[in-house]
Order: sequence, then structure tokens, then C-alpha cells
Amino acid sequence: MLIADSRASLLDAGERLIAERGVEVPLREIAAAAGHRNNSAVHYYFDSRHGLIEAIVERRMNWLEERRMRLLATHEADGTAHEINTLVTMLAAPILELITQDEVTHYGRFLEVVRAHPVVADPRRLAGTDRAAVRIIATRLAAALPQLTPRRRRQRLETMATVMFALIADYERTLEAGIRKPHPDDTAEMTDMIVAMLTVPTRDSKATSRRR
Repeated sequence: MLIADSRASLLDAGERLIAERGVEVPLREIAAAAGHRNNSAVHYYFDSRHGLIEAIVERRMNWLEERRMRLLATHEADGTAHEINTLVTMLAAPILELITQDEVTHYGRFLEVVRAHPVVADPRRLAGTDRAAVRIIATRLAAALPQLTPRRRRQRLETMATVMFALIADYERTLEAGIRKPHPDDTAEMTDMIVAMLTVPTRDSKATSRRR
């Protein structure tokens, strides 16, 4: 087995087993699932569990970043690049595109499992050039919620990530189980649910409205 093939097989197995069984799945079982006789194959190629998770994320990130940059350019041209529905769509749609490709079946569930891992959740990672599109979109999302206090805005944006990963993971499960097939309206439906969560009036604003 070539080195590139060996590494790819570990990434595939790691993505699937972490998605199915959680971050603490034994590394020797990932190696075995990838067809490696050496139990320390993950350490050989990735140094650690953290390194494996990072490599799985990074393998997809270049494509996702490029897709989001193209979407940003398109929406800058048509004047919708600051609208909240458009911003949420630019986050979710590329992942949905990715997981509906024949060769990708576990990445959505993998992201749900590792969403709190530093590889995904550490805000310092947004400073890198490989996260420019996500950084732009996140900054614009915060600006699109001026009616919220800074605390509530931060809370809702953090919750948005949790909700988005959960919705995508559930969607992926139904696709793999054959319960549903991809439909053109799926992205819009998911976006609408996330936007509703972001923009629902706070209790304080509802009380103010009633007094008026």
C-alpha cells in the first residue's frame, strides 16, 4: 500500500468510526478498519489522536473554503452578501453539497461529534488564512443581529453552530439509511430553521412590544 493510500485509508476509517462511536474510539481499531496490521499506524502518520482529527477536518476544509469564497463573490456581486439568510446558507450549503457526494457519507456526523474539539471550536483558528471565508461570514452574521445584546448575540451564534451540525448530521443519517434522497429545497429549509433560531425576539423585546 502506498503511503498516500495508507494515510487516506486512515482518514476514511477515522472519519467513519469517530462519527459512529465518538472521539475516544481506540486508535488501534481505526488502524484495523483501515487495513493496517500495525496498531500504531495512527501515531506513525498523525502523531496523535488530535493530529488525526485535525487531518480529517483539514482534508475537507480546502474544498469548503474555496466553495464559500466563490459564494461570497457571487453574493457580493448581487448585493446580498450581508443578508442573514445568505450568510447562513453560505455556511451550511457547502457541507450539504459535500456529504451528498457518493464518496462522502460520514463527515456531517463527524463534525457533530468533534464540534467542541479545539480543532473546530478554538476561535484562534479563525485567524488563519485557511479560514478566511468562515471568518468573514461569522463577522457579518454578528453584524446582522444588531437587535441583540453582545452576550445574547454570542450565545446565539454559538448555539447556531451546535444546531447546524446536528441538523446536518441527522440529514446525513437519513441519506445513508435511504429514508430520504437529496432535494433542492433541503438547504433552504435548514437555513430557515437556523435563521429563525438566530432572530427570534428575546423575552425583553416581546415584553416591550406588549406594553406598547
